[in-house]
Amino acid sequence: MILAAVLCTMLAAAGLVVAVAAVNGQVPSRAPRSTASTGLWKRAVDKVRHVQRRTWLTLLAGVLLGVVLAYVMRWPILLVLVPAGVVGLPKLLADPPQREIAMLEALDRWVRAMLAQLSTGKSIHDALRLSARQAPPLLAEPVALLVKRLDERWSAPQALQGMADELGSPDADAVLAALILSAQRGGTGASATLLALAESIQDRLRALREIEAERSKPRVVVRQVTAIAALALTGFMLLSPGFFAPYASPAGQVILAALVGAFVGSIGWMRRLTLPRTRERILRPLP
Repeated sequence: MILAAVLCTMLAAAGLVVAVAAVNGQVPSRAPRSTASTGLWKRAVDKVRHVQRRTWLTLLAGVLLGVVLAYVMRWPILLVLVPAGVVGLPKLLADPPQREIAMLEALDRWVRAMLAQLSTGKSIHDALRLSARQAPPLLAEPVALLVKRLDERWSAPQALQGMADELGSPDADAVLAALILSAQRGGTGASATLLALAESIQDRLRALREIEAERSKPRVVVRQVTAIAALALTGFMLLSPGFFAPYASPAGQVILAALVGAFVGSIGWMRRLTLPRTRERILRPLP
């Protein structure tokens, strides 16, 4: 049974290699069929195509490692646990992307660039156009599209509302809502508004950085505990393999899978607790 499972997994690994080659354009694909695919199938294919090459190679390495360990230890469950752990565990233990902080930093640079333009006597429409030259990378494309809409005779409030819908960020909504009000008033008080926005963004940035520093502490502890547990289990397996002999039985395999699932579930729960809550937007999307 172990040999059959190993052979099946090797075939699956070969299939993964072919899939990786196809995703990277190294295998010619047949002409698409005329039958329409379902939306679920299209979403699944899109997700597969957007998987990074590094992830595919990591998964392949995990499958090969799982095959070797399953053959040596006679534990079929390792054919699933090892690849899943190699791919999923680093992502669970890694720090989440700081999208809010990155967005606030980009908004702060953009607002200060417009404030510099307004201080020279430029109107708010001119400041929006000139800000595209100094827009931070995160906002470069949305600001360029904003300027394009202004050139196509969109009103400033409509163009700013469209930019807010594309960003979909409550922090961006606060800035763009203030700009909309300033544009509707003909630019009156725009400099004072942008200066207040810049100070508010800086205050929020400081608060978010302090909060993230506190949130990172339990993640560091969990990474340390996971590393210690992995080293301890590896040492036990090498020095006292008989200690794990009961897990070789079918019931032991089920228990092992349950224990690993509980451990991974607790890590996932901890990670979810350290993530910031989703906030509601201020501006309503355009119909």
